[in-house]
Amino acid sequence: MGPPTGAPGNQPVLQAGKQGQFIIQRDVEEVVLNATVVDSSGHLIETLQKDNFKVSEDNVPQTIASFQHQDIPISLAILVDNSASMRTKRQAVNEAALDLVKASNPEDETVIVNFADEAYQDTTLTSSIPALQEGLSHIESKGGTALYDAVIASADFLSKNAKRAKQVILIITDGEDNASGATLEETVRRIQNLQGPVVYSIGLLFDDSGGGREGRRAKRALQLLSDETGGGAYFPKSLSQVDDLAHEVATDIRSQYTIGYHSSKPASQGGYRTIHVEAKAKGFGKLTVRTRSGYFPHGSDAPVAGNSKTAR
Repeated sequence: MGPPTGAPGNQPVLQAGKQGQFIIQRDVEEVVLNATVVDSSGHLIETLQKDNFKVSEDNVPQTIASFQHQDIPISLAILVDNSASMRTKRQAVNEAALDLVKASNPEDETVIVNFADEAYQDTTLTSSIPALQEGLSHIESKGGTALYDAVIASADFLSKNAKRAKQVILIITDGEDNASGATLEETVRRIQNLQGPVVYSIGLLFDDSGGGREGRRAKRALQLLSDETGGGAYFPKSLSQVDDLAHEVATDIRSQYTIGYHSSKPASQGGYRTIHVEAKAKGFGKLTVRTRSGYFPHGSDAPVAGNSKTAR
């Protein structure tokens, strides 16, 4: 996985390329949101219609141009912490990662990225379980945790190589970042510039050796990455819960609504734009919509510091 480069424009649109492949082009005027809706008990709500949603950008109501609720194939990057502290956890984590893929849409494509001081892309984008299993088996468990660099490099990789318009990153880690060239804020900005992907995270923080302080910082970072992109952050109390959470992530991804709108602001007007989505329907009480918090209409040409390598 090469070092991060300048971000392209905004919303991905799939178009046929050479030899039946697909490339991603972007329309800065179109914004597509992947949204999860839950009730007050946290249960997924999957029966809503277009008229149940309201979208605003910078507090200005927007007109929903497209609406879809179906199991859309995705391009998925599974980022697995390969630092020394993960040595005893990797077998259970690897099994959970494979179970997630098996529970996902069979047309998904997945890449495995193992990271410690550096991030390594250990598979191509593939739907082959044996290939993914082989990628997960590259366990060295050494060094630090360059989480932010791995996220940036993976987001850049998906933006250039994914065949699916909907892109997701799943992070599985047991600690806070201590080795990246990029900061948490730069990482969030990079994803917003790329208009994706959605980030899910599973934080194995139940044996935090820092007396709680490191665990709190790690939890904050994972929560922020997920909240800003519309994903979910999960913090199991033991390793035995990871497999169930992997299934929960797969279900969440497959249950999302896809909402599209054309911004009422000119495409040439830069600056960060906040997004707010509401859902209301009779008989459901208070509903919560989880989607990305906003976006930049133009990508930054300046590369963000990172440290990543190609597959070994």
